[in-house]
Amino acid sequence: MIQNILKDCKVAMDKGVEAAKREFSSVRSGKANPSMLDTVKVEMYGQWMAMNQVANVSAPEPRLLLVTPFDKGQVKAVEKAIRESNLGLDPSVQGHIIRVPLPAMNEQRRKELAKLLHQYAEDGRIAVRHARTAARDALKKLTGVSEDDVKHAEKDLQKLHDDEIAKIEAALKAKEAEIMEV
Repeated sequence: MIQNILKDCKVAMDKGVEAAKREFSSVRSGKANPSMLDTVKVEMYGQWMAMNQVANVSAPEPRLLLVTPFDKGQVKAVEKAIRESNLGLDPSVQGHIIRVPLPAMNEQRRKELAKLLHQYAEDGRIAVRHARTAARDALKKLTGVSEDDVKHAEKDLQKLHDDEIAKIEAALKAKEAEIMEV
């Protein structure tokens, strides 16, 4: 019983950590990364689709992304989605390929991105804390289990929580250092 609660909690906490890391990867640092456009949605065929479903994104150079739509007739729709994505990118169409040069980041933009990273990290920490709270409530509702076992399980739960929070903090520090690098 207790092991199942802890295992379920670990799975939920891992999801919170992974979500935070996924958000971190969508924040642009100084280098081009194809996952930067993962959050961009393109309106095609009357519905909104993720960029990776409608185009191939590659980073041939550190400051350039190349976007090649699968449907050559949808180049304008993909370009419009990138332009309107609030990522501060200015794509240009060359035939069936969209070139997305990454502008150099200034100090103010770096600080804005660092703030955004901290918000994503806090969202991840909240998810981990919610998982811990749910597991703690489940432990308290258990019947036929000694108080000592519940206390030991709560200590294990707290250690699990601290480990997961540390993972988020490490990912945050790494991404922040990447962004602040000139």
